Amino acid sequence: MSGDYARRVPPRALPVAMAAVVGVLYATGSLLGWGGSTFITWAEAGAAGAAAVSLLLSARRPSGGRPDTAPGGVWTASWRWYGIAAASWFAGAVGAALIDGYRRSALSLSVPDLFYLLALVALVIGLVAPIRLPRDAGTWLRYAADTYVCACALFVLGWVALFGALYHRTGESPPEFLLELLYPLIGIVFVCGALPFVLGAARGHRRLAWMGYGALTAIAAADIVTTFVRLDGGGPADDPSDILRLAGLLLLLLVPWTGPAAEPAPPVDDIPDDVAEPNAVARTGGKQGRMLGPGIAPAAIAAAAAMFIAGHSLTGHNGLEPGISIVAGTAALVLIARLAGLLRENDALRRAVETGEEHFRALSESINDAVLICDVDATVQYASAGALRTYHYEPDELLGRPLHEIVHPEDLPRVEDVFREVLDEESVDEALRVSCRVRAADGTWLPTESTISRYSGSDGAPTRLLVTTRDLSEQAALQRQVAHLTFHDGLTGLPNRSYFEERTREVLSGHEPSGGEVAVVFVDLDGFTAVNDSDGHAAGDQVLAQAARRLRATVHADDTVARWGGDEFAVLVQLPPDDGETRATVELAGRLLRALSVDPYQVGNKHIVLTASVGIAFAGDEEQPAGAAAGNAAEAGRRLRRTAADLLRNGDLAMARAKEAGGGRVEVYAPHMHADVVRRLELGSDLQQALAEEEFAIEFQPMVDLATSRVTGVEALLRWWRGSEAVPPEEFIGPAEESGLMIPLGDWVLREACREVARWRGDAWDVGLSVNFTARQIAAPRFVESVAAALEETGLPPQALTLEVREEVLVEDAGQNVERLSELRNLGVRLAIDDFGTGYASLAYLGQLPVDVIKIDPSFVAGLGSDETRTLLTRTIVRLGSDLGLTVVAEGIERPEQLEALREMGCPRGQGFLVARPMAAGRVESLVRTNLEGHAPSGDVALPLPG
Repeated sequence: MSGDYARRVPPRALPVAMAAVVGVLYATGSLLGWGGSTFITWAEAGAAGAAAVSLLLSARRPSGGRPDTAPGGVWTASWRWYGIAAASWFAGAVGAALIDGYRRSALSLSVPDLFYLLALVALVIGLVAPIRLPRDAGTWLRYAADTYVCACALFVLGWVALFGALYHRTGESPPEFLLELLYPLIGIVFVCGALPFVLGAARGHRRLAWMGYGALTAIAAADIVTTFVRLDGGGPADDPSDILRLAGLLLLLLVPWTGPAAEPAPPVDDIPDDVAEPNAVARTGGKQGRMLGPGIAPAAIAAAAAMFIAGHSLTGHNGLEPGISIVAGTAALVLIARLAGLLRENDALRRAVETGEEHFRALSESINDAVLICDVDATVQYASAGALRTYHYEPDELLGRPLHEIVHPEDLPRVEDVFREVLDEESVDEALRVSCRVRAADGTWLPTESTISRYSGSDGAPTRLLVTTRDLSEQAALQRQVAHLTFHDGLTGLPNRSYFEERTREVLSGHEPSGGEVAVVFVDLDGFTAVNDSDGHAAGDQVLAQAARRLRATVHADDTVARWGGDEFAVLVQLPPDDGETRATVELAGRLLRALSVDPYQVGNKHIVLTASVGIAFAGDEEQPAGAAAGNAAEAGRRLRRTAADLLRNGDLAMARAKEAGGGRVEVYAPHMHADVVRRLELGSDLQQALAEEEFAIEFQPMVDLATSRVTGVEALLRWWRGSEAVPPEEFIGPAEESGLMIPLGDWVLREACREVARWRGDAWDVGLSVNFTARQIAAPRFVESVAAALEETGLPPQALTLEVREEVLVEDAGQNVERLSELRNLGVRLAIDDFGTGYASLAYLGQLPVDVIKIDPSFVAGLGSDETRTLLTRTIVRLGSDLGLTVVAEGIERPEQLEALREMGCPRGQGFLVARPMAAGRVESLVRTNLEGHAPSGDVALPLPG
């Protein structure tokens, strides 16, 4: 065969020609009676067997990469069922050929009849297999009604034309005659029921569907012919139905040889078949068809039946029945004409919609924005190429997927609201914009801006939504970069103070009183200034960076950690509503304290140990403004709870209170703290005026030798009289320290006290003076020089002056403070540790400090006789002081049993209200004179003590 001839002849022409030759030979032999019924039956079996082998083998072999005809595709399943139908027919034909006198009849049902019925069922399944079945009950009800109308109409036609006369002629009972018609009825039902699936076959495969349907129709027609011949008294030789059966089997034989038709590409549908049901397509490997209503077929068959009955009635002996039948028939014809007009209009509208859809798709594919079409349930039915490029999805990953699976959960409620607003029938038909984050195929969330509008389908109803989405990733990245530079700290990478304040306002503005707790936690590193001073600012920066990492690792992911400034940090805490909200926040503060204090900070080869002061404030802890009207109380409270500045101020106050208490602890804000701060500020301004107007005074509290009751010294105590009102020292000492007034005020106390004691000593009273000094006074410039000048100016011997300092003054900054105090000690001034035992200087460390006197804290003395632990500790301190050669003074002696216990321990000296209360210089002077006049002039003054 030449190449030109091969190109002219289709490759499947030979098997088709062979099948045609076999059919012609079979038909000729059947008509000429070659071999009688046995030849016909065996020939039918051979044709059925050949069709079964051809179909089953074709269903297994590859087909050039076509997904729908590859093994597992939608149409290989159809071929397989066709092959099963042919194989069943082959089994039935072989059985019929082996049974003598076999005739197809429901009255004498046999094994071959079962195979014939199985063949019909398998053939119908082969037509249904490649069809996407509907899921709604209404479609199936319409399908059942159309099938019923079609079958009834064909039955009526057959009855009137063929079987009605035979029924009266045979004289059989209705049940018996109905059984005679069982095979024709089954065939009619199958033919009518399979029609919607054939009409809905996918493009490119309709030829195969119609060939299978033709085989089904031929076999059903053959059953009708066979039944008619048998009821009319004819024999097997008179039955020409084998030609119809052979035609049906030849159609099945040709199915795999003809293959799917090469039809042109389909126009753009509103919803492409492979989009509407992507999961089904993915499962079957190709394009599926859909079940269509038979359209005008039931009406046409019913009208034909009506016209046939009408014509038959005109030739009969009926009266008005022919007129009624004619009216019914003409009405059916008018209905058919109307349906035909509607179909033509629908076809024109569909072509217009297809043209618009083509333009829409061309436009959507040419832009970079993502274009989606969704149904009312927000399921993606169409996605443009821009959407697939932007979000890196494959078509089967995005199509048929609900939007809520790719929209960020935080943005989903807002998107759903926009969808409902667009679908609202009463809303204006306009596009709405919404911003949301969309998840790409790699799991990243991309910021987008979408425009959502109604999208009308081919019926004009807005049953879908058009979503146009623009990727804002680059714009968002630029905004994030600018925002990060503006609102973040360059050293630690944490948000800065501006960001924290804005974030606090944002949280409080949307915070409801019943919606959980909002709190701020302020953290300050204790002793951080010493790191900068001793190791440099680079070392301090390393410490701050490490502290920031520890804080970030300790808090929850949704909490905000910021660098407030310097060595201060702030944490914004949001807790869900729970009975333990306050406790959870305090526990978090404790974890932060441990994270910053337990492990040392690595700075080069050095390890630096720091503690932290932590303050907590809760939203809603602000004080109610005084004088607020009862009707405005609730509104004022809500307004104050939303004030971020107040919340931040309260947290800072709580942190400052923790630092004042010695650091290394957690303080929770209480409303009185703010009042204390206001009062301290007021006191700070009043202190200046009080110092200028000499409102301060000095009181002296005697210290005695507990064994002899002899007064050995006095402690100078500062007092402030605001008019006739005495301001407690604990209220104004702190503000004076903070404002810097403690330095000039301390100098005044030292000079006045030294002057009084020097005068008493000039009157032959051998008494010493103790004066308290703070860390700020000791750290002041020329501190040593000012003390030496006061001694020189007043004439008080240095050995008569004792400087009292708290333990932390010697421990926190031991280098500078101890050095200055050592200089004064070298001058002869004595040094005492005040309130010893409260936690800073350990007993083992005591021998290393340049001290002469230790004063036991009043809390130990208060427990004598009632608290065994404190009694034991007091005894230990007394013994240790004696062993180290230090003078031990017990403070706060208020009860006789305490005095007796101290004497029994051997405590040398003491002071307290039981010994003598603080008194003005005049009263002390009277006490001195009285004692000196009643005793020998030894220079000793004794007080009358119990025992």
